Amino acid sequence: MTAAGIDLGGTKCEVRLFDEAWTEVARHRTATPQTYGALVQTVAGQVAWAEAQCGSKLPVGIGAAGLINPHTGITLTANLPATGRAFPSDINAACGRAITYVNDSHAMALSEAVFGAGQGHDTVISLILGTGIGGGVVVKQSLISGPTATGGEVGHTAAPAHLIAQHNLPVYPCGCGRQGCIETYISGPGMARLAKTLTGKDVTPQEIAARRHGDMAEVWALWCALTAELLHSLTLMVDPNLIILGGGLSQINGVIPALSKAAQTAQIGDLPAAHLTLAQGGDSSGARGAAYAAWQEANT
Repeated sequence: MTAAGIDLGGTKCEVRLFDEAWTEVARHRTATPQTYGALVQTVAGQVAWAEAQCGSKLPVGIGAAGLINPHTGITLTANLPATGRAFPSDINAACGRAITYVNDSHAMALSEAVFGAGQGHDTVISLILGTGIGGGVVVKQSLISGPTATGGEVGHTAAPAHLIAQHNLPVYPCGCGRQGCIETYISGPGMARLAKTLTGKDVTPQEIAARRHGDMAEVWALWCALTAELLHSLTLMVDPNLIILGGGLSQINGVIPALSKAAQTAQIGDLPAAHLTLAQGGDSSGARGAAYAAWQEANT
């Protein structure tokens, strides 16, 4: 075996083993506990399971949502009972060795850049459009990450003021404690919030997409325009070869051509918008990316 990756979410904790060709060879899933002590022991148990399968220690990476304060080691996360705790160091202590811990959006970005839709490209952005908005930047198969490991947390950049004013939208509060984050407008809940604001109707993103040529046309067009502004900002900052879209909203039929058209409208002059494509890794992306990050760390 080459490495193991753990996909740690609010409901499941799944470890996957990968061979030298980075093909998945085994997996083991368990429920994510709702208490902190049980969570640490569950993760340690998954590491032990991976080691037992190959008879030796191997690089193990964990991909999970949230941020780690680089000065204190304290975790901030919305979907795990670990906020305010030194989660990574407690995992290391429970396992008796160092385990690589990466943001789940970063794990997906690394997996897609190396093994998925970004293969053969030097500069790749991965963007998750789902319950939240997150991403990562990979250059020459290496994740770009600085002293706070917050690179790619683009959901918490500001929504475009001109569209907020033009459509008389409220400045929505965000779960991060700020106001007006782009995530509050273009995530799954954000799209539904737009519909409620503009039409007074309670509808899901899937219903909005299905009715995009009818009573939800304005909502769909505005969501595309808002999302395109984020894509435009990413293009100006990074100038990627392509932007890979993942998450539940990326699976809406026709979302790539709709966002590509809106992104071109948002571009400066006649410069081409960044090429958009869908993620290829499916539900294994998080674990494979975390495993690859651990393998890179062990081999540098």
